[in-house]
Amino acid sequence: MKAPYLEGMRPSATLAINEHSKRLIAEGRSVTRFGLGQSPFPVEERVVEALRRHAHEKDYLDVAGLPALRDAVAAWHTASGVKCSGRNVFVGPGSKELLFTVQMVYEAELLVTNPCWVSYTPQARIAGRPVTVLPSTFEGRFRLTPEVLEAHCSKASRPRLLILNYPGNPDGLSYTAQELEALAHVLRRHGVLVISDEIYGPLHHRGEHRSLAEFYPEGTMVSGGLSKWCGAGGWRLGTLVVPDELAWIHAALRVVASETFSAVSAPTQYAAVTAFTEDLSGYLEKQRAVLRWLAPRVVDPLRRAGVDIHDPEGAFYFVGGLGEGDPRAWCRELLEATGVAVLPGVDFHRPADELSFRLAYVDFDGGAALAGLDLAEVCAPTLEGVRRMAEFIASS
Repeated sequence: MKAPYLEGMRPSATLAINEHSKRLIAEGRSVTRFGLGQSPFPVEERVVEALRRHAHEKDYLDVAGLPALRDAVAAWHTASGVKCSGRNVFVGPGSKELLFTVQMVYEAELLVTNPCWVSYTPQARIAGRPVTVLPSTFEGRFRLTPEVLEAHCSKASRPRLLILNYPGNPDGLSYTAQELEALAHVLRRHGVLVISDEIYGPLHHRGEHRSLAEFYPEGTMVSGGLSKWCGAGGWRLGTLVVPDELAWIHAALRVVASETFSAVSAPTQYAAVTAFTEDLSGYLEKQRAVLRWLAPRVVDPLRRAGVDIHDPEGAFYFVGGLGEGDPRAWCRELLEATGVAVLPGVDFHRPADELSFRLAYVDFDGGAALAGLDLAEVCAPTLEGVRRMAEFIASS
């Protein structure tokens, strides 16, 4: 008998669109893949070489992670303003698994913003946790405001867990230090714990990311990993920094992990030490430069066609709006007419009658882009997909 909580649930929308796009390509269709948010950039060669060197490592590692890696992750975060040590770090098979495990060990109402990543609320449903989607507006850049947070938390006193993701998937927008500090005051007053999902932090287009943990250190866990800034999504290595004040969560994670995934792949953990200790600032800045160049060339043609869009500040996403309509039907029509695959905004908790979509502008050869080849040529598949999309919108 199927578990009741699975009734009506579908596979993750981002993974589903990726598989559907692959099927269409296998059938001979030309598809511009703007659905799955996978980094187009290759893993830095020094990190790849470290994986080769440690391919022989076969032993189970500590449940919380290789000590050298935990120390390296802590030093990496401390250098960017989040003071911690190796004892605060937990390593898991992707940050996605760590997000879910925290929800398993902390019985609380989950708070998410609107829009938000597709997997936060399904995870809560599987874990049996209540969910509240906090409202936002396009005019307010989809940001969570202290006023909205205060209004909800004032209704009743109960354990709450907020997941705050920025730069955001799906919107590509971020928070200023002033905005984070204002949120921190409300969070502290109501004792709300936070997972600050900063997986895209290093891909802030201007390198200006700030962590909520700087302003609310005692109640903030910082989630990260290798999948986005290091281009290693398939390596499945995520990290979570848990402050000393929440050491009981770290201990509970160890219990659950020991009975589920045991430990992350040993070769991957050894290679990750290199990723977090080597100076990869040049590699990172090249990625940011490509995204800074590409973002306006993707956004501007669609804006001229009538799409409401904010300029992305980080990562490689944005949410576009076209007024009212059926977003799922529109995305199907777009794919059929143009071969461009995007996801409807409703998959990210935008209203079901809002004709909005999320676009991940990653259909280009990231290796060629980092090698310094002409970006107009390298990104031609992305730019052509946007051109076809803009024509479709303008003629609709």
